[in-house]
Amino acid sequence: MSDDPNAVHYCHSLPGLNRLLEVTRLLAAEIDTAHALDTIAAEAVKALHCDRAVLYQFDAKRNFLFATAGTQHELIVPLDRGLAGHVARQRQMVNIADAQRDPRWHAAYDQFDGYRTETVLAVPLVAARDGRLLGVLEMLNNIGGPFDSDDESLALAFSQHAAAALDRARLIAEIHQRRELDASLNVAREVQRRFMPSKMPPIDGYEVATWWFPNEAVGGDYCDVIQLPSGEVALCVADVSGHGLGPSLLMASVRAALRTLLLAHTSPQELLETLAIALADDFEHGSFITMCLTKLAPKEHELTYSNAGHGPALVYQAASGQFAELDSTGVPLGVIVPTDYPLGPPLTLQPGDLMVLATDGIVESFDSRGEQFGVERLKQLIVKLARSPIQEVVRSIGREVELYYVGDSPPDDLTVLALRRK
Repeated sequence: MSDDPNAVHYCHSLPGLNRLLEVTRLLAAEIDTAHALDTIAAEAVKALHCDRAVLYQFDAKRNFLFATAGTQHELIVPLDRGLAGHVARQRQMVNIADAQRDPRWHAAYDQFDGYRTETVLAVPLVAARDGRLLGVLEMLNNIGGPFDSDDESLALAFSQHAAAALDRARLIAEIHQRRELDASLNVAREVQRRFMPSKMPPIDGYEVATWWFPNEAVGGDYCDVIQLPSGEVALCVADVSGHGLGPSLLMASVRAALRTLLLAHTSPQELLETLAIALADDFEHGSFITMCLTKLAPKEHELTYSNAGHGPALVYQAASGQFAELDSTGVPLGVIVPTDYPLGPPLTLQPGDLMVLATDGIVESFDSRGEQFGVERLKQLIVKLARSPIQEVVRSIGREVELYYVGDSPPDDLTVLALRRK
């Protein structure tokens, strides 16, 4: 045998490189993560001529490592204990020639089956795409003595394979979770879409239409047009703070409670006051709801309302070309319980008068210069559309806002309800 130490290293590393190439070939077609990790641990033992290799995964929620390949024992290593914990914390390879004398070595592994660890080579497993800690690969008891630089190079290569397998599994899990969430949100969106009136009740002498576009798959906006047994009609627009699944679920409770209360109450004032009390337990973490609730008596053409901090709520008076605003008569639902919601000044609707109730996403959308759409721009658009078909009124308002804001989706949910006396 040659006395040249490089020749020894070369002979040692060549079989290791062959094992590494074999692992690369096997993992290219492997889709089972557990089997891939077992393969990496087994081939690392052969490549580095060591007695054992243990692969730990990192549990970020519980902040510990757990053995997932290379052992039948259930090994859990807190990040503040043992050599594996040290490697995970420091994210640096460690090569130990005498584990029993190293204060970082934790003998729990040996105690399970009477094993005695002498030499250790441990490498952190780190995701290449985002630098996230994934685990630790430990090689134990090199047959030829302490692990050398060739072993370190091979260990790094095997650790990269292990990290890639774990990161691929994490990415697949994230994709599945995203798909499941998307499916759930699509179902929720369909449920919420049914909350929005799809068919307007006939109102003698009036026409009504709505338009809705959520910020996400589901939103926190709500509008309704409800025919009352008395022949009167309740019309409302509401907005839960925030947007997404949580506000959508809260708004579902609002709709159910409102429709139930309408069986006993028809005054907007009584409805809002009772609704605030009924839903008091549903308001958590600072959530609140703004709502403008109106009641139309078609025969008398009288509009009454109570407003829980909601806007914009406008009535365009065709004869004068002026606007009456349905101003707030109380704070948003959920801010103070109990609270009062007195009626605002009643309005008599004349022919051509147009009421527009919208959520704040309409007027608070920003363009590329940071300028809001604003109430005045909405008023100008209403004047322009005052004689258009009622469906065109709501669609055109929505379209103008969609063209105004920056990005593919609105910064907030968008809802418009319009009522016009013929």
